[in-house]
Amino acid sequence: MPRVALVTCTELPDLDPDDQLVLPPLAARGVEAVPVVWDDPAIDWAGFDLVVLRNPWDYARRREEFLAWARAVPRLANPAELVEWNTDKRYLRDLAAAGLPVVPTDWLEPGDAVTLPATGEYVLKPAVSAGSLDTGRYRLADASERELAEALATRLLARGATVMVQPYLSAVDTAGETALLHLGGAYSHAIRKGPMLEGPHEGEDGELFRAEQIDPRQPSQAERELARAALDVIPGDHHELLYSRVDVIPGPTGMPVVLEVELTEPSLFLAHGDGAAERLAGAIVARL
Repeated sequence: MPRVALVTCTELPDLDPDDQLVLPPLAARGVEAVPVVWDDPAIDWAGFDLVVLRNPWDYARRREEFLAWARAVPRLANPAELVEWNTDKRYLRDLAAAGLPVVPTDWLEPGDAVTLPATGEYVLKPAVSAGSLDTGRYRLADASERELAEALATRLLARGATVMVQPYLSAVDTAGETALLHLGGAYSHAIRKGPMLEGPHEGEDGELFRAEQIDPRQPSQAERELARAALDVIPGDHHELLYSRVDVIPGPTGMPVVLEVELTEPSLFLAHGDGAAERLAGAIVARL
């Protein structure tokens, strides 16, 4: 019986409930799927026929350790070099350089002075993050919110993080984000994510991720084309990806722009796509 490791973290040793949905279809295909904590020193990774990243959502504060682990693990899907590229959101520069529409972003690097726009509503977050943690939404013309934004940026820069400064796109409050899921290199399904950032970030996050409002969605042709174009830009052959997720949102003109391309450990929202768990199981079996 082939053995597959479904990689998670200490806080979710049995996987997130959505990812548990792939266990029965894998068992039906004769595959033993085992939830495994990525930094457990007792694990013999060579004992698995495939290692699949699913919920290692504590990696953001330990990225270098996580990347060293990923490089050392045999038969990792998706590959370690792609994990390294994708776990730093400066990859958005590559998408923009290729001519794709992305959310406009200013970048503050460690050592930079904290300089923010004078007015407007902006989102601040670290370039290495997961689950919308250490992320806030600020009206910079408001003195108190500006102070909170500057405090967040200062705290992130002090810990060596690159800070992203992006205009808040109001379409998230109405249309929401569209996340397009691809499994085994083919489009699978899509969901709508409702607004998550209600205001300033006022302190340290103590959770793995922020709760999300999720509903199934039928994406537009423009959204599907943009998602495919984004995958065409990533290093290597996107058809070899076991899974991918591209998050888009309507920009100022109404046409979609890329928020993120998730290739490392994205939520796949299997419960919101008919047959999605079976498609993921089939894609895993095809890699064995």
